[in-house]
Amino acid sequence: MSEATEKPSGPDLAAGIALDDIADGAMLQGHVGDDAVLLARRGQELFAVGAQCTHYHGPLAEGFMVGDTVRCPWHHACFSLRTGEAVRAPAFDPLPRWRVQRQGDKVFVRDKQPASGPKQAPAESERAGWPASVVIVGGGAAGFAAAEMLRREGYDRPVTLLSADDAPPCDRPNLSKDYLAGTAQESWIPLKSPKFYEKRAIDLRLNARVAAIDPRNRRVTLADGAALDYGALLLATGADPVRLDLPRAEASAVHYLRTLADSRAIVAAAPKARTAVVIGASFIGLEVAAALRARKLTVHVVGPEARPLERVMGAELGEVVRALHQRHGVIFHLGQTVATIEGRKVMLSGGTALTADLIVIGVGVRPATALAEAAGLATDKGVTTDEYLQTSAPGIYAAGDIARWPDPHSGERIRVEHWVVAERQGQTAARNILGRRERFDAVPFFWSQHYDMAISYVGHAARWDTTEGTLGGHGGKVTFLRDGRPLAVATIYHDHDSLAAEAEMEKRGAGG
Repeated sequence: MSEATEKPSGPDLAAGIALDDIADGAMLQGHVGDDAVLLARRGQELFAVGAQCTHYHGPLAEGFMVGDTVRCPWHHACFSLRTGEAVRAPAFDPLPRWRVQRQGDKVFVRDKQPASGPKQAPAESERAGWPASVVIVGGGAAGFAAAEMLRREGYDRPVTLLSADDAPPCDRPNLSKDYLAGTAQESWIPLKSPKFYEKRAIDLRLNARVAAIDPRNRRVTLADGAALDYGALLLATGADPVRLDLPRAEASAVHYLRTLADSRAIVAAAPKARTAVVIGASFIGLEVAAALRARKLTVHVVGPEARPLERVMGAELGEVVRALHQRHGVIFHLGQTVATIEGRKVMLSGGTALTADLIVIGVGVRPATALAEAAGLATDKGVTTDEYLQTSAPGIYAAGDIARWPDPHSGERIRVEHWVVAERQGQTAARNILGRRERFDAVPFFWSQHYDMAISYVGHAARWDTTEGTLGGHGGKVTFLRDGRPLAVATIYHDHDSLAAEAEMEKRGAGG
């Protein structure tokens, strides 16, 4: 995203404030010169770090403190107040930090401290259990996060990131949001510049399709015949869009959305289009609808459900979302499916015919498990892992959309197709590759943007029998429960409640 340009607000922390002006557990935004600074207090300790999240510049003063960390209210990135390190995705860059000095009953924020960087490689004796090399299959959220974390942890042996895509790892959520709407520049889309991979000696290979994995000999064979040996392997192959059989459709009018190339193609087609049909009333489908409305297209949305998102978030939120989109001019055809597409004419199951210049299909994805299955790894609606994200084969881990892991919060084995989950799993898998034995116990989180309304969702409720709370056009909070146990919380305009729910679920999951 672009750099923030707002003038810092709040007190001049270099001039000092009274200690009593910041209570234990409180945060205060101020400034030091032109820098926005967050001052936080935990007991008798005081911390000063940058006031804006390094992901999308969210205001950390409106966030949530847990121990000596602060969490962003927008997308739940987590930072150490002591070091500034981005300890949990979706942020990767550290916060700047400042020295804090107490003089009597006053607190002063002094000189800026060096930014935290990659750790130095430990002594050879401590590296004895490290693999000789790491190969990562998949250039999406999980794959990138794993490669970045390996280097951040001081791993100094070969890291190869194999991506079937033709573009470097990118900010995929933006492909259906601001970038598609035309309000985000393409320069914001790559997660990192080419220099990042070069500087950290990450061998990023694009258009690199893996043909086979040999767990016995620890070898990966590429489609071009090249082979790579590995000490540890991370499978992060993600998911593929479900494609409809449309033999009579005009191919140039039909689009799916998964990659940067897909989004570019829709962006290129939009100026020449007047009417779009979006098939699928999912999060992706509705975000695409909002983006195309921002480009002034007439947009029809087709879906089999009675209300959009009802299966995932219930009838009330479904009504809120439908009403919002209708206010912005979206035309819904719910309770219907597509019978045929002939040329640019979309025939619905109810008999309605829609003519579209642009057709976008978002009817779900399937985990890309073919490589794992062919290699003999255990699979069950995804690649089966243990709590450390290790698969049934020694030295092979899985993360992201393909991973099906034992979730301590729901008490079930689940697979989640969300960006932040994939990044956090990549980070955990990387640390476990280095011998940490760290359970993946992060509470699942995702967000979805619809015009000026953001939906935040923490937890995982595939099924629920009751809800508490209410949502409306002005926001609110709903908790999804089964047998009286809270499984998930959805919020609109209640970011603090979302962060608090996440922290409470973590506490319960840890047995607190």
